[in-house]
Amino acid sequence: MTARTPVEYRRALRITGALFGLAAALGACTHTDEVAATASIPDDYRLRHPIAIQEANRSVVIFVGQARGGLSAEQRADVMGLGRIWLQEGTGAIVADVPVGTPNARAAADAFREAQALLSAAGVPPRGVVMRHYHPDDPRQLATVRLSYPKITAVAGPCGVWPDDIGPSIKNKGYLENKPYYNFGCANQRNMAAMIDNPADLVQPRSETPAYTVRRTEGFDKYRKGAPTATNYPEAEKAKLSDTGK
Repeated sequence: MTARTPVEYRRALRITGALFGLAAALGACTHTDEVAATASIPDDYRLRHPIAIQEANRSVVIFVGQARGGLSAEQRADVMGLGRIWLQEGTGAIVADVPVGTPNARAAADAFREAQALLSAAGVPPRGVVMRHYHPDDPRQLATVRLSYPKITAVAGPCGVWPDDIGPSIKNKGYLENKPYYNFGCANQRNMAAMIDNPADLVQPRSETPAYTVRRTEGFDKYRKGAPTATNYPEAEKAKLSDTGK
């Protein structure tokens, strides 16, 4: 065995150090296909249960008997209301599902013709109403006339999802870290979405409407004369149900 020169010895040390470094780097790399689902759940309920804007159907169901083909007063009011609201928020035609091959098929056809006349009187154009026939799946179920149209709506949920136990458990990381449970805030978000009149308000503010010229002119006149500009409501006290706070 021949002795190594100093140059060869330093070269061997460098090679050995490089091999140890490469082995340490490879040993530190760990690959896994598991996804950390807990870290992906935000703590804010507004991010965990966001309100989404999508298209959904608004519908009115008309129950029709076998011997009466017309609409009742309440049903006529429902159809007229549907037509007026369609002019404001409808994004598609009103689809009328009329049954065929049922004991009340003739009465349902008469009810649809009256509903179509009411929709026309409410301002719905003829091309805005589309009729289609259907056969009920359950022959025991009363066949109805259904009027529906698509509209933009706000939705949230679904609620009632419990991926983890909300009680004290070593497997419940949210309980140990004092975080809200997954379903927290879902009902509030869902109710908020149901109460929104115009879903576009969640995205952008509405434009200003023209001012009420008559009321504004009267207020300016009182301001120039030095008179109080507040409006007095003499009947307001009569509408109160309690004297608490006086």
